[in-house]
Amino acid sequence: MTIFVGCGFAAKYREGGGVLSVPLQWVLGLRRLKLDAIWLELLPATNDPRTDQARIANFQRRLRDHSLAGRYCLLYQKPADDVHDLARMICIGMSERDLLDRLGGPNALLNLSYSIHPPFLTQFERRIFCDLDPSEIFYWMTKMEMGQSHHDEFWTIGLNVHGGDCQLPKSWLRWKTFYPLADTNLLRRRPRPREPKFTTIGQWYWGGAVEVAGEFPDLSKKHAFEKYLDLPKRIPEARFELAMNINLNDPERARLKKRGWHIIDPHRVARTPGFYHRYMAGALAEFTVIKGVDVAWRTGWLSDRAAAFLALGRPVITEDSGAEKYLPPESGFRFVRNADEAEIAVKEVLQDWPRLSRQARNCALEVFDSVKNLRKILDL
Repeated sequence: MTIFVGCGFAAKYREGGGVLSVPLQWVLGLRRLKLDAIWLELLPATNDPRTDQARIANFQRRLRDHSLAGRYCLLYQKPADDVHDLARMICIGMSERDLLDRLGGPNALLNLSYSIHPPFLTQFERRIFCDLDPSEIFYWMTKMEMGQSHHDEFWTIGLNVHGGDCQLPKSWLRWKTFYPLADTNLLRRRPRPREPKFTTIGQWYWGGAVEVAGEFPDLSKKHAFEKYLDLPKRIPEARFELAMNINLNDPERARLKKRGWHIIDPHRVARTPGFYHRYMAGALAEFTVIKGVDVAWRTGWLSDRAAAFLALGRPVITEDSGAEKYLPPESGFRFVRNADEAEIAVKEVLQDWPRLSRQARNCALEVFDSVKNLRKILDL
């Protein structure tokens, strides 16, 4: 059987090593299971062919870095369209003939965040929807077609989707849950770093939108971090760093620096999966926040980034979206609701890092390991 990992967000972001790292965990896990795994990447064309070619070349380099040169088919779609017709795409890597041969035999598609659309989607024998962002996916599924009519199974990292306190929009779909994937062969526990650094990586601003009680709340990290901005002054012995896309002339840089935060360009420290993972390994722990709607709706969301931090033996300090009860008691996570609780958690990491690091790694092996989650999803 051929297992395709359908993705439409990795190739188009050349500098996003953390973004590309997400499907990488899936494909490497399938390879560990000795399955015929194919990374199926959709790349819509832009009006700049040179940029498109640079994206294609970068994607190919990154896969060669992980010995996946013969394990992908990049579908270059020109012109870009929400309708995905294989006849109107160029196959790069695997040929169209080889792709069709595999589609003619037993196969399954792990469709990450509804990356692959009809009519091409309907050519797969088993179609599995894998949701990576429950608040937005569940919301928009109430407004439009988001794949709910064309998949056989529906899986979400919203661990609390069936919890009594979950406030996600009601769905008639039979959702099953899985944990974010971390390939624990690729991501191994690293020694304690010299610097007592707490960091995270991401987008300071966010363009997504969901409606809550008739309003569209701010879902950005900028908004969610606000109540924690005094942490550097509270704990001067720690270094608080944000690898965020904040332009050099953005007033936010000066505001954050004044509060004691260090700002790093993520395109410099995380432009490839290897850089991304090394940057995380250079921290004692992750400190981050969760967009407010996941906390308010109690979705049970956890990030793939947190899973990677744990696999590297780095504890994670973050807010609880309803996921805590689905984790072992000694998980390496510290869930906080305000700056006072965050201060306590940071000081605990500083004082007891070896124990928390072991807990983090053990939790990654027990809960987030890619092989364990893929076996569950594929029913192996």
